[in-house]
Amino acid sequence: MNDSPGSTAGLAPDVLASFETHRRELCAYAYRMLGSSFEAEDAVQETFTRAWKSYASFEGRASLRSWLYKITTNVCLDMLDGPQRRARPMDLSGPSRPESPLPAPQPDYVWIEPIPNALAFGADPAEHASAKDTLRLAFVAACQHLPATQRAILIMREVLRFSASETAEALTMSPASVNSALQRARATMSKVQPAATDSYDETDEDQRRLVDNFVKAFEAYDMDTLTSLLKQDVALSMPPIELWISGPENVAAFMLGTGSACRDSRLVRLAGANGLPAFGHYKPGAEPGVWVPWSITVLELDGDTIAGLNFFLDTEKLFPLFGLAPELREPVS
Repeated sequence: MNDSPGSTAGLAPDVLASFETHRRELCAYAYRMLGSSFEAEDAVQETFTRAWKSYASFEGRASLRSWLYKITTNVCLDMLDGPQRRARPMDLSGPSRPESPLPAPQPDYVWIEPIPNALAFGADPAEHASAKDTLRLAFVAACQHLPATQRAILIMREVLRFSASETAEALTMSPASVNSALQRARATMSKVQPAATDSYDETDEDQRRLVDNFVKAFEAYDMDTLTSLLKQDVALSMPPIELWISGPENVAAFMLGTGSACRDSRLVRLAGANGLPAFGHYKPGAEPGVWVPWSITVLELDGDTIAGLNFFLDTEKLFPLFGLAPELREPVS
């Protein structure tokens, strides 16, 4: 085996296995920092590569977990060395009229992407529950308003519950500087973070019923029933298209107009994205009895209503990430 950057020559298998036990939490951290599931995976892989190369200098003065977080932070800061921040369509402009023509898609680096639950959550249900709120699309989008170092400090202190001294060590700062930056980050977040929506609890019968009713109404294209499930200020968005629609009546008008190609769609239930209900959305293809990828659809919930309809249209990248088939076919009788 050679000593290329990705080489693990000379490292015991148990060391490599110890890295892997932290993969999901590091991926979730990198996703909060970067707003992209693909960049988060790349960041963790680069973290492990750097850790493999420098493991001989790891002296155990900090825990392996803290050391890996320090490396991941440096990787993310390197990746964030530029002015671009990811956003959601509603962060960039006001709502559009349902009859508005669709603008041209923006590049993928403009948008917050969804992340599969399987990439971000471990097997521990308690850990899963505590992480959900800070993986919400709105929280991740709000974090993008912070300068990169403030973003890291906020996540490490408020989400991961690192101490000021641990955070200072990871960022090569003083604890006083960390605390000062945290106060500035909190002030910014209080201005840009939207009202919280509910986490999704698979054991909650009311939430399950709400999601099931959405699927039935959407697949039947029953706009009366669908709009009855939506919050009054519901937002429908479709990255990489900047246009977004607000309000149940406007959502229905859009679905029956510009969005009418979604009639007779099929929704395939996923294990979740960002701790929320999610589906692989297939729309009718040119061939009868065949449905083709249209979006990863993620729902945001608020009480007994749906507050957000997020249709992520970059299916070429996202369908493989979520393990979805390239088409659906009507079963042959």
